[in-house]
This record gives sequence, C-alpha cells and structure tokens, in this order.
Amino acid sequence: MANNKKLQRFLKRVMDILGSGAGLIILSPVIFITAHKISKEMGRPVFYNSMRAGQNGEPFKFYKFRTMTDKRDEHGNLLPDGERLTELGKKIRSSSLDELPQLINVFKGDMSLVGPRPLLLEYVPLYDKDQKRRLDVPQGITGWAQINGRNSLTWEQKFANDVWYVDNWSLWLDIKILFITVLKVLKHEGISAEGE
Repeated sequence: MANNKKLQRFLKRVMDILGSGAGLIILSPVIFITAHKISKEMGRPVFYNSMRAGQNGEPFKFYKFRTMTDKRDEHGNLLPDGERLTELGKKIRSSSLDELPQLINVFKGDMSLVGPRPLLLEYVPLYDKDQKRRLDVPQGITGWAQINGRNSLTWEQKFANDVWYVDNWSLWLDIKILFITVLKVLKHEGISAEGE
C-alpha cells in the first residue's frame, strides 16, 4: 500500500511537470496577450506575487496576473480592492486567466496542479491542529474546495474540504478534480462569494 502511494506521488509530480510544461507552451499566446494588456492598462509589473505557505509550510513566491491598480488615498494608503479592481482585471478574474502564471510555480515544484490553495504565510500560526494538515500535501492551482464551491464557501468549509482531500488523495481524484475544474472555468462558476 505504501509503495502504491509512493508511486502515485511520483506520477503526480510527472503529471505536474508535463501538464504545466504543456500548459505554458500551449497557452503562451494567451499569457503574452494578457501580460501585454495589463502592461498597457495598468503598467508594470504585470505579475502580482506574494509569499505563500507550500507543503509542510515551506515559503515560496506565488505568482498571479495583476488585476488591480496601486491607487492610493491622500494619506498614501491603498484604496479598497473594489476601487482598484479594473474592468480588465474583472475579465481576467472571471475567466481565471489570473491563475495562469501559477503554471510556473507548478513547473518549478513549488505547487501542484491539484491541492489545497496556498494561503499567506501569516495564516499558518492561526491554523488549529486539524487545519494544519492541509499542508501535508503540495498546494495546488485547483482543489477539492475549488470544485465544491470555491469562493462561495466559508473558510471553515474550505478547510474541511482541504482536509478531506488530504485524507482521500489519489491520482484518480486529481484527474477528476482537473476535469471538473475545466468544466467550471468554462461555465464561469464560483468566481466570487455571494454579494461580491
């Protein structure tokens, strides 16, 4: 049983390398066009990055396409997200194009195609013992929580879904999640929480 899991983890990494590599090549025109539009409308940088907690809480630099401006008030404080989110940014988010740079994270081995979404480092000390188990596996671009409600879920529901994934992980579950993710992205489901 242990050897079977070990083989599946190896195949998961192979799938991550092949999938992210193919994705970066096939989607390169989309990536370049999106980067050009962001640069033209919002200036540089075109990527938003922040430090996130990876597997076992290891920090890594997490990439997304930038969707908000750096507009500030008269005191130099950033305006609320809703005021900084541009029309282009809304389109990029609704189509999930902002997630494409994470294929670089997957190719490098910081993340997996499938796993709990990586959260900010400062959240890690706030996890209880059960919630911390979400860090037992590689963090992912998509995961069980994303196909079961995404941003419409409460934090407690997201954590419960993440821990369920850790307990029930298999290569076939990853393939199922990837397939359902593609369907949901095409339907634009679960992009934001109710009322946002």
